[in-house]
Amino acid sequence: MSVLLVLVPVAMGLGFLGLGAFLWSMKSGQYDDMDGAAERILHDDD
Repeated sequence: MSVLLVLVPVAMGLGFLGLGAFLWSMKSGQYDDMDGAAERILHDDD
């Protein structure tokens, strides 16, 4: 039972850390141009 007193806050902390990293990546524009790189390879730049 005492193990849960350690594991639950650690799991919550890791969850909030992951959520914070995801929200930071959304705010910084990581997902703005999802099709640009996929279509860029199709264009021939001679």
